[in-house]
Amino acid sequence: MIDGLRRLKKKYIIGPLSNGNLALMVDLAKFAQIPWDVVFGADLFRHYKPDPETYLGVCDFLGLEPEQVMMGAAHNYDLKAAKALGLRTAFIQRPTEHGPGQKTDLSAEDAWDIIAVDLVDLAEKLAT
Repeated sequence: MIDGLRRLKKKYIIGPLSNGNLALMVDLAKFAQIPWDVVFGADLFRHYKPDPETYLGVCDFLGLEPEQVMMGAAHNYDLKAAKALGLRTAFIQRPTEHGPGQKTDLSAEDAWDIIAVDLVDLAEKLAT
């Protein structure tokens, strides 16, 4: 994961958009030494995904138009909401996120802009 984030960071701004709060995400980044540029927690927007305020709030904070932002996620509902607002989308597989019995989000359920097996694969696909 970290190698993929480092590759992405060379060219792109990287930052999670989490339904968790900002302090939690900062603690996570420090503990795991995750090289995010910025962190977005639901408490910044006072809304939770998939509310449009969260996705559009990221765009506003970064001074970017939705089509200049890519939402990378392992959750099809998340990508569907982002795509509806004009963001680019990348499905990144995490088939064991919920343990070995996971039943949802095992594969891309729509024609997302990119489908990747992990963050290294995403970085490689964006480089081409």
